[in-house]
Amino acid sequence: MTADAPLARELRSLRDRRRAAEELPYPRPSHPRVITVTNQKGGVGKTTSVVNIAAALAKGGRRTLVIDLDPQGNASSGLGLDIRSGKPGIYEVLLGEVGLNDVISPVPESDALFCVPSSLDLAGAEIELVSMERREYRLRDALGRWWTQHPGRFDYILIDCPPSLGLLTINAFVCASEVLIPIQCEYYALEGLSQLLRNIALINRGLNPRLQLSTILLTMFDSRTKLSSDVVTQVRETFPKQTLTTVIPRSVRISEAPSYGMSVVSYDHGSKGALAYCEAASEIAVRGAEHYGA
Repeated sequence: MTADAPLARELRSLRDRRRAAEELPYPRPSHPRVITVTNQKGGVGKTTSVVNIAAALAKGGRRTLVIDLDPQGNASSGLGLDIRSGKPGIYEVLLGEVGLNDVISPVPESDALFCVPSSLDLAGAEIELVSMERREYRLRDALGRWWTQHPGRFDYILIDCPPSLGLLTINAFVCASEVLIPIQCEYYALEGLSQLLRNIALINRGLNPRLQLSTILLTMFDSRTKLSSDVVTQVRETFPKQTLTTVIPRSVRISEAPSYGMSVVSYDHGSKGALAYCEAASEIAVRGAEHYGA
């Protein structure tokens, strides 16, 4: 294999990225950043991105909390927590039965990473919330009560939403100041995005004036196809300020990691997928420091 062969170049690039990853900056924000991760289109890598960005931020020294607001509970199980244990989780918090501090669980892979797990009961929360007072503010109220007692405990709070616009997602929007949207590099990538942006604008005007679209993350990128490159170009032309430079590749390692209850950042920290998520998390942290102040 010659030095100019494609495989040789790829191996050199991977080696250089591994070295650079050890020096990636993760500046601490001046105040905790609450980021809702959402896309009403399923299968875009939403939960995978929540888990791995959170793990990368924790690896970079930032104390991070994941709130699993998706009844499927994949973020919880992907971080090594058992949602079938019968222990209280975010469902009981929304109903006011327990406080947030009662359900924050440490994540096995990192001392800086924590999770408020989902539960199977969360699927019925949409109906139960309808008749409750301040139904759109249940998560924000719970977080606010917790925050007065534990100020500054976390640098980042990432909220994983179900792939639909119901009361759970609305609670996440009302609670957060930022929205991160993962978009897969495939055909129909922007399908439904205009409706999602309209919904965010409605929340911004009616329920949470602080909410803004801060980040778009391109996922499932396949460098072998022209389609992936075309989607990247299209998204960056449409959202030049919000779209991260980093793209997340299709990766067997990323797909394997959840079955071990781990992020790919811990499962195979030197893989392309792990490096990409570390680079994306660093970019999110640096952009936030520039925009919100470090």
